[in-house]
Amino acid sequence: MNKDIEKIEHRLKDLVTKNEDAIKGFEKAAKNAEQVGIKSYFEKKVVERMQFLRELRASATDLDLGSVEIDGSAAGAVHRTWMDVKSFFAGDNDEAMLEEAVRGDKAAMDDYDKALAETMMPHRIKEIIRAQREKLHNDLQTSEILEDYR
Repeated sequence: MNKDIEKIEHRLKDLVTKNEDAIKGFEKAAKNAEQVGIKSYFEKKVVERMQFLRELRASATDLDLGSVEIDGSAAGAVHRTWMDVKSFFAGDNDEAMLEEAVRGDKAAMDDYDKALAETMMPHRIKEIIRAQREKLHNDLQTSEILEDYR
């Protein structure tokens, strides 16, 4: 396989895995949220990230981006466990989960920036990644506002 294609496939797989991890994390956060508004916010993020996955997989049907099951990564599982521990010891479970959502979205934005920096990335895929990154940026601002409001 061409090295450029391998690099693009690797970047897209990173984005797929990051979104799978986010889905699992937001599902857990929604399940554990105490306030209805925070619960609803996390549920909305699950739906949004599932849409991101569908868009990424549909944009690169010729590439092997993994199964349609949401597996996530070992690092994501560790992060979710850390969220459990942190929320257990924190006085405010919702605030701890919002803090982790902010941290996770910042890490995801870094991965999206790396994918956008790929010069050989096809334009149509780059536009999908750019639009998703913009949504992440907006979500990050919302998470920070919710966190500050608490």
